[in-house]
Amino acid sequence: MVNRAERLRVLLVGIVLWCAGSARVLGADAPGFRIQLDTIHRGYDGRTCWVHPRAGIVSGATPAVVLTMQQLDVSGSDVFFGLHEMRTDDLGRSWTGPLAHEATLGRRAEPDGTIIAACDFWPKWHRATGKLLGIGHTVRYRNEKVVPDRQRDTSYSVYDAQRRAWSPWTTLEMPDAVKFHSAGAGCVQRVDLPDGDILLPIYFKSQAQPTYRATVLRCRFEGTRLSYLEHGSEHTVDIPRGLCEPSLTVFDNRYYLTLRNDESGYVAVSHDGLHFSEPQPWLWDDGTALGNYNTQQHWVAHSRALFLVYTRRGANNDHVFRHRAPLFMAQVDPQSCRVLRHTERVLVPERGARLGNFGVTEVNERETWVTVAEWMQTWGPKTIIPPDNKYGADNSVYVARILWDEPNQTWDQR
Repeated sequence: MVNRAERLRVLLVGIVLWCAGSARVLGADAPGFRIQLDTIHRGYDGRTCWVHPRAGIVSGATPAVVLTMQQLDVSGSDVFFGLHEMRTDDLGRSWTGPLAHEATLGRRAEPDGTIIAACDFWPKWHRATGKLLGIGHTVRYRNEKVVPDRQRDTSYSVYDAQRRAWSPWTTLEMPDAVKFHSAGAGCVQRVDLPDGDILLPIYFKSQAQPTYRATVLRCRFEGTRLSYLEHGSEHTVDIPRGLCEPSLTVFDNRYYLTLRNDESGYVAVSHDGLHFSEPQPWLWDDGTALGNYNTQQHWVAHSRALFLVYTRRGANNDHVFRHRAPLFMAQVDPQSCRVLRHTERVLVPERGARLGNFGVTEVNERETWVTVAEWMQTWGPKTIIPPDNKYGADNSVYVARILWDEPNQTWDQR
């Protein structure tokens, strides 16, 4: 039986943060902030659900925020349909969409009948070109099932702010088709350099390799085409599937990479954004395991402090698939790369559904948004939460707005 008192405590923490007021992180030198939780879409039909909501800004006096997401067939495993768009031009007070872009961001049929889709997409403003560039990867299906040992590529599309339209998604050409047989930038945070080059984390493997490796590419983007220049150190662990879904940030002139593994999340550091230390499992500051496993973690970076957003075991959440809810945020010690336990806060409370696939958007110097949707599968693709489930999930799409007490001085430099 679930410990009701502990579940209530976690829920109340979340309610206090997103309903009521200012919550200060207690780590030294960290900025204060409060959290406002908005629901921008809800509703579940029992067949498909919205997943992977991630947003990018179109820069301006009041930036437009363009959020992409796509529908998932809940009776399958990672069966995604075309990307859709939601948009706000008034910092989230009102939203339009979801709007389909089937001609440019939809599925495609290959000559042999295989269906290919762009998925795990993440739009981000590219300051050097003044373009919103979305990057993800591809997935292939036969008979609505993922093709095993499939080729995978990094996919990307560029947003035309005047026409409010996306270019047809295309793929990044890699230097070695055998080595990078299955290679993609799905669900990753990238860093854009001042000269316009992009540091893009990917994970990859050949057909012969049993585990994925992670690396960071340096790419060039001049407004329409993304091209490979070089890649850095390669990392894996001898644990099923290796290292996947890497996300990158820069804080105080040091680069930080967080990585997914079946048994634990990992972290690595670098001084140039390409060559990283050997990844180590994520730990609390007391040396015990953080409890994150087999799902993503991403970064929230402020000029005065570095934070990790994650899910974990040990929050009276055994009823949630892979413990992927609630969604937490805590400060990271940038020297030890450990998570400060006493700074942990709930960004999005759990209602029985997964919250492990999410995005982070720096909207301006005062606001950073974490976007996530309730993934309406429980313990497996065919175990579906009914609309009247006892926890209350209804495929809500959330924006957790982190409202900083002090300006983030580096928000437009990543």
